[in-house]
Amino acid sequence: MVKKTDIALAAASGMFLVLSFPLFDYYALAWGALVPLLIAVRGRTIQTSFFLGLLTGFIYFAGTIYWVYHSMFYYGNVPLVFSILLLIVLSLYLALYPAVFAILFTRIGTGLPALLTAPVLWVSLEYLRTYALTGFPWSLLGYSQYQFLPLIQIADITGVYGVSFLVAAVNGAIYDMAFHWPGQVKEQPLALRWPRTMGGVLLASVMALSLLYGAGKLGEPEGGMKIRVSLIQGNIEQDKKWDPRFQKEVMDTYKRLTAGTLAADPDLILWPESALPFVFGYDQERTEEVRAFQKQTGTYLLLGGIIAKKDSGSDLRLSNSAVLLSPVGEILSVYDKIHLVPYGEYVPLKELFPFVGKMVTAIGDFVQGQETTVMDTPFARIGNLICYEIIFPGLVRKFVYNGATVLATVTNDAWFGRTAAPYQHFSMARFRAVENRVPVVRAANTGISGFIDSRGRVIQESGIFTEGAFTEEVTPGSEKSFYALHGDIFAYACIIISLMLLILRGPAR
Repeated sequence: MVKKTDIALAAASGMFLVLSFPLFDYYALAWGALVPLLIAVRGRTIQTSFFLGLLTGFIYFAGTIYWVYHSMFYYGNVPLVFSILLLIVLSLYLALYPAVFAILFTRIGTGLPALLTAPVLWVSLEYLRTYALTGFPWSLLGYSQYQFLPLIQIADITGVYGVSFLVAAVNGAIYDMAFHWPGQVKEQPLALRWPRTMGGVLLASVMALSLLYGAGKLGEPEGGMKIRVSLIQGNIEQDKKWDPRFQKEVMDTYKRLTAGTLAADPDLILWPESALPFVFGYDQERTEEVRAFQKQTGTYLLLGGIIAKKDSGSDLRLSNSAVLLSPVGEILSVYDKIHLVPYGEYVPLKELFPFVGKMVTAIGDFVQGQETTVMDTPFARIGNLICYEIIFPGLVRKFVYNGATVLATVTNDAWFGRTAAPYQHFSMARFRAVENRVPVVRAANTGISGFIDSRGRVIQESGIFTEGAFTEEVTPGSEKSFYALHGDIFAYACIIISLMLLILRGPAR
């Protein structure tokens, strides 16, 4: 039987995790958020540990991705009851990862320092969540520290997973101290005392070195020639975006805001995801209108739009794309979104579940892109990410590995409404800048638009649901980071250590 105190502890962990992320941003809580759960599962059965981990995870994710119901209810035409039900199902799925963490910690944690077992298990499961079932790496533990700039600089070596590791390791160390220091330590044999003592010393050293490394990186000047970028935030209401009656109004808004930036002489102007209220290249009249306007700007324009493509037959398929236009209106490069949003941009297993297609908006089933296209300009090589692609570290680093010196991300966060999601989404983009040591420029239809330098510092950001145009200078990256070159070696090491620990501990009792 599960004790009430254990339930309270597991629930407390979930609440502390929620409070660590935007909009609350009490990120210091994350450094002890897992401790109540670790205490609750200490010495418990696998079944009890699973339940307690599931409870922590459900509160954790329901509290951070609650905005999912908003998108489905207001824009997906899903009834409120079913929207909430789907949120519950998604939260329960994501909660399986903390539940498995609790089981594994129960199995291998006894007799080993939690400051080692907790972080390697947590990071291994976060990495799995990043890719399993198309992946959903939202609210990774490390993201809670996006404001702790000296610490997150290690992400250029380890990725965000290294930050998650340190946070989970400190949680494990606090747990170790609670149960093994100071009164009990003298009564324990040296074989049990030594690993925890040395582990504590090692963790303190790693934390100190990480902070020193971060301080050094923050103190380094960004070398190289600066470029000037203008971001356009049209603030187009979602129900107007594809209504033919508002096509002219939408286009006039982007033209007006763009014209207002020309006095600043930008090298590049960025329009957000699906800024164009028509199918680019298919609606010839509107397409020529955009190209004619572009000729008047005399600069490069990178815009988000829907493009019609022919499939192997005679049918046309749609892609969610980004298009780079030259100063004379020529199409220089096109990137088709690779990581599509399930049930938002395509319907998986449509043949088995044909009724689910009704959840998707009419503009609906997109064809998947295949290439991490890097767009060449005289002043920078641009890697473009569309919408939530920016939350996938492995995908983003491929653009930089292939030569991108600036990351541009276009998105339409109108789906999220006035929830925590736009703030969470923007905070994750800061990690991509640090990991790859390149600036990130972000144009969002309703915000947050902004400029992030290669250290994760926000140069400027907009509010949400406001119209505006913003111009700033950024410095393209000049050297590839360790992470950009080698990827998730750190996460792989955590997975290998976790598997070794499981093998060494033998079968579960």
